[in-house]
Amino acid sequence: MTAENIEQALQPEAESVTAPIKQRNNPLHGLTLEAIVTSLVAHFGWAELAERIPVRCFSNDPSITSSLKFLRKTPWAREKVEGLYAFMLRDIERAKSD
Repeated sequence: MTAENIEQALQPEAESVTAPIKQRNNPLHGLTLEAIVTSLVAHFGWAELAERIPVRCFSNDPSITSSLKFLRKTPWAREKVEGLYAFMLRDIERAKSD
């Protein structure tokens, strides 16, 4: 076995060791998209969610199932939902500290 082969064999292990460190400050780590959407609906409601992120799955006959289908196929909308979720968490933390 050459030094290059040994280095390649160790590469995936090194990445898996550092992966948790990269996720330490990520509030979305370990959450499913369903949990995120459910939390947003519980906090804002469908009407306000549709105002903040204007997509039809939130405004016309909204449901968790239809929203998940749309968000899984549409990366830009999913980014907006994840961003709103992070904002919601920060807002909740600010309210607690006041």
